[in-house]
Amino acid sequence: MDPFSRTSAGVSKAGKSATGKGAGGSETADGGKTQRGIQSVEVGGRVLLALAQARTPLALSDLAGAAQIAPGQAHAYLVSLSRLGLIKRDELSGRYEPGPLSLRLGLLHLENQPAFRAAVPRVAALAEAIGFSVAICIAGPQGPTIVRYEHAGFPLHVNLHVGTVMSLPATSTGRVFCAYSRREVLDAMWANQSGAIGSAMTPADQSAAFEATLDAIRAHGLERSVDVPSPGISSLSAAVLDAAGRLALALTVIGSTGAIDVAADGPIARALLATARDIGAELAIAPSLLASSAS
Repeated sequence: MDPFSRTSAGVSKAGKSATGKGAGGSETADGGKTQRGIQSVEVGGRVLLALAQARTPLALSDLAGAAQIAPGQAHAYLVSLSRLGLIKRDELSGRYEPGPLSLRLGLLHLENQPAFRAAVPRVAALAEAIGFSVAICIAGPQGPTIVRYEHAGFPLHVNLHVGTVMSLPATSTGRVFCAYSRREVLDAMWANQSGAIGSAMTPADQSAAFEATLDAIRAHGLERSVDVPSPGISSLSAAVLDAAGRLALALTVIGSTGAIDVAADGPIARALLATARDIGAELAIAPSLLASSAS
């Protein structure tokens, strides 16, 4: 059971209000004693969980309903959560979305992931070696999301930064994720991007030509885009696979069309694939080291 999906039994017994300071322990079914908690913090956690599960900004009434609290009570929590930076309110739409502190916590969690740790120094070296910017992308709720962006060369006339979500069908990064993502992950990303553009998009509806493209990506581990979706910008994207052959993340090299060589057998493609293989090799070594140390 999710820790935010229940109310503290100790608070109820003690008669504390939703904003009470704490709760005494209570007996569990096996005779043990639950740890003391603070109900108001748990309710605030329910608000954050509701926002995370929605995967889109929410109006106050929708957020309150998802968190199973009254709108007036939700507003008080949103004021405090906004002051902390865990939530922010869009001034135009009035909807609530994750705040800067949530992003920092998410990035801290990401930095402890083996694939990200292995990728960061290699991507920095790759960007310096080839002279083009390189993005590290992982699967986010809305789609492939940039979680690190190493700038190199001349500035690009395109708004790419940490947090940018890539289109699944229209970008080289998105098509790499289409080729390698688990079906449930891919279905969720397609559904969310469909809502964003206001039309239905599901992997099952894709044409035979698109499926052939995905087969080619799996065969070569690489995809490219030229002048799409941004005119004058081209890219190469490569998959990084873990020890089980699953997609851990994608690396995408971005540059001005005409300046960047996006040939599948060109020097940039070879350097990108070599970097992706090096990261994957480190991920394959880590489980074997853990197994040997355990024995």
